[in-house]
Amino acid sequence: MFRVVGVRLRESGRIQYFNCGAAAYPVGEYVIVEAERGEDYGLVMTEPEKILEVEIEQPPRKVVRGLTPADEERIAANRREGRAAMEICDAKIAERKLPMKLIDAEFSFDRSKIIFYFTADGRVDFRELVRDLASHFKARIELRQIGVRDEARMLGGIGCCGRQLCCATFLKDFEAVNIRMAKEQRLPLNPSKISGLCGRLLCCLRYEFDTYKELQRGMPREGTIVSTPLGEGRVRDVNLLSQSVGVEFENGRVAQVEAKDVSRPKGKRPKT
Repeated sequence: MFRVVGVRLRESGRIQYFNCGAAAYPVGEYVIVEAERGEDYGLVMTEPEKILEVEIEQPPRKVVRGLTPADEERIAANRREGRAAMEICDAKIAERKLPMKLIDAEFSFDRSKIIFYFTADGRVDFRELVRDLASHFKARIELRQIGVRDEARMLGGIGCCGRQLCCATFLKDFEAVNIRMAKEQRLPLNPSKISGLCGRLLCCLRYEFDTYKELQRGMPREGTIVSTPLGEGRVRDVNLLSQSVGVEFENGRVAQVEAKDVSRPKGKRPKT
């Protein structure tokens, strides 16, 4: 059995799980971890949890330590150097007239590698660019093409809800989102209302979808004839969050009734 924590490597990586042993690393604390080559740093994103050996293919890498003052100085220096590296890379992209947009650049913790993130409409032949950068920086160079959702995660921002973007804070991975989820949640199908800063459907449509499906269970459909303490009427609208329905009665009156007080009379069918 392993005791692990989820760590987001560097500033823009995906969350990975590392063996933390008996040590306590609070959420929001930076740590040094064992990476593929050498050491790297990341932000603790989850509370510790236990996993069985049979649940994973190979033992997770370890959390080495919390950040020391020397580690913090190195990370700060790497960030400064990353901004400078972006300027150099941008100039070389313009020089070679490559159809790509540079998003970010970051040094590995040990400065043996520099990762450049970019977006592009299609495939880009950047082999000559890699040679230019490797010659200039004397380090391993990786150019990584990312999508618009990853771009939003890296750059951050404020969503339409007024909070920081989910992808840039707590969201672990991107999952598929489709328009049916917006319909099930009774949202207006206006692209500007259900799209995030990345231009794609809001991530919250996916991770809130199961809750809405549960709230939908047992609720009458619109147009259904129902019996209420106020008499029989037809369901005009359904409010999943408040678990109530708007019912229109024969005299034209409309009232909000709690779903638990609504039942369908026998033989009555929804209006088609």
